[in-house]
Amino acid sequence: MKILVTGGAGFIGSHVAERYLASGWEVAVVDNLSSGRRGNVPEGAAFYELDIRDLEFAEAVAAERPDVISHHAAQMDVRISTTEPAFDADVNIVGSIKVVEAALAAGVKKFIFSSSGGAVYGEPEGLPVTEETPARPVSQYGCSKLAVERYLYLYNVQRGLDYVALRYPNVYGPGQDPHGEAGVTAIFALKMLDGEPCIIFGDGTESRDYVYIDDVVDAHALAADSDFSGILCVGSSKETTVPEIFDSLSALTGNKLEPRREPLRPGEIHRICISGAKAKEILGWAPKVSFEEGLARLVEYVKGNRERYR
Repeated sequence: MKILVTGGAGFIGSHVAERYLASGWEVAVVDNLSSGRRGNVPEGAAFYELDIRDLEFAEAVAAERPDVISHHAAQMDVRISTTEPAFDADVNIVGSIKVVEAALAAGVKKFIFSSSGGAVYGEPEGLPVTEETPARPVSQYGCSKLAVERYLYLYNVQRGLDYVALRYPNVYGPGQDPHGEAGVTAIFALKMLDGEPCIIFGDGTESRDYVYIDDVVDAHALAADSDFSGILCVGSSKETTVPEIFDSLSALTGNKLEPRREPLRPGEIHRICISGAKAKEILGWAPKVSFEEGLARLVEYVKGNRERYR
């Protein structure tokens, strides 16, 4: 079996590529390296330095003829989506349509899409959210992810494309970029180990659902082997606030500096946590790594890879 991973030089995509290589699959990675790192592409994977909007992208898919496409390539910064909505839509909506069209032309059997379990919901009335919770995004990024889910349903009805859209929580773990917009755990871990102050946005009551990278990769592997088509949430049903993360990492790193406080950024939601009940029912999936253990693993990784982040 062969899989093509878009955005496979990024945090989640590279871990997915590694898992499939370890399972004996042939793996091809496509990434324009706008945020991914060439060093993240696992040894043994074919690599195409391309943008999914490039004409050459469809040629690469046709040449590889993968059985599965795992689509991670995206504009993932909520702030950029609010200030440059046309750019966000071009990458996330138009780009994704081009990936789907290339998949259909190449006879791809399964399409796995990395969606968002926070941004598509906006401010939900109840928690945890499920696949049936109304999607009311309050950022352009959330709108773009929801639009691609709708297109995948359309292509399933019109063209018979089997797909799974995985609605992620906040994914964290070794290899996450501590210099990007996302990834508060990695950002805090590096700053604390460097003796620098951290910034907490909002009033401290904001919460998110955190799932360790290995558990998210498990969901991808199970989705590829499933006959299910549709949307699945892959959350832990647990809320964690940023101050709680700060306190846990402070204890793990020994950094006692007080955090700075700044206002919540445009497009950010207040609270979210995501049910994984349907994913457990359909895929037999459930998160295995506790948040405490995951943070400890992350800190040890950052300690041993400090130069990687310079």
